[in-house]
Amino acid sequence: MDNEKEPITTTIAETENYLAWRADEPDNESTYHLELNNVTLHFFKEEWQEFLDLIETIVDEEL
Repeated sequence: MDNEKEPITTTIAETENYLAWRADEPDNESTYHLELNNVTLHFFKEEWQEFLDLIETIVDEEL
């Protein structure tokens, strides 16, 4: 297998049950992934930013 074609993955944050990570693809696209127990959500960069904005709004409302 050609390692140059494999994405480079980076853990963003991790808890006992959840994991957020980024994959930098060979085509210079970054994808973001949330593993929540047995569910995984996949985001492109623009979708990830919108999701982060949503979470920020939720957190601000709860404070």
